[in-house]
Amino acid sequence: MTARRCLVGVDGCRAGWIAAIEHEDGRAELRTASRFDALLADLPDDALFAVDMPIGLPERIMGAGREAEIAARPLLSPSRRSSIFSIPARAAVETGAGPFAGEAHRREVFARVCALARATSDPPRAVSIQGFGLFPRILELDALLRADAALSTRVFESHPEIAFARLNGGEAMRHSKKRGGRPFEDGMAERRALLLSRGLPPELLADPLPRGAGEDDRLDSCALLLVAHRLRAGQAVSLPDPPGRDAFGLPVAIWV
Repeated sequence: MTARRCLVGVDGCRAGWIAAIEHEDGRAELRTASRFDALLADLPDDALFAVDMPIGLPERIMGAGREAEIAARPLLSPSRRSSIFSIPARAAVETGAGPFAGEAHRREVFARVCALARATSDPPRAVSIQGFGLFPRILELDALLRADAALSTRVFESHPEIAFARLNGGEAMRHSKKRGGRPFEDGMAERRALLLSRGLPPELLADPLPRGAGEDDRLDSCALLLVAHRLRAGQAVSLPDPPGRDAFGLPVAIWV
């Protein structure tokens, strides 16, 4: 029998991070935090996290992104593969960390980041504006993992759409969660039903949303919580297998 352990699925949101938490005693809750280290401080030292945020930044990108992204995209339908952003080399991410002194400065930094990303990739690739928006959180997590090597044994990169596909028997979901930037109820309902059928504590879908998080963030964090269940049971799959490593020894893999 698998030992009880605090399990956590974490997604980025407007508030910073949203966590779907299942405690050792079976209690489940949603929580937001402005910083990831606040979640680490508030939860048990052996809590296991599946996080929708890139971990491991290569010095140079070969092909269509990090090896984790390349390995993961074929598991999604062509229309859904764009949800896996191509993250550039470490130097480009660190250049785009911010903060920014207004929108003009942000655009200027984005242009520099794209130039550096092209210079550190083969074939040369720029950066999507969505990927650029992740850089502060990527580096927040990167700093924590580099400062404490033991965290890499309990904080794992994952991806919600691949998690949903695995829950769905290897098939990508029929509908998107959003259309035109707005929630799409058919996609939301499809995911809620799948999560409940796979044993998600129902209160995680029924409780009020924490301030600063959207319904899509809730569903993604819940899918990642079920990845944490598989990590605890030794049933999660690494993409690629075995994981790659960056220059600091951090794993480069998406776990589902």
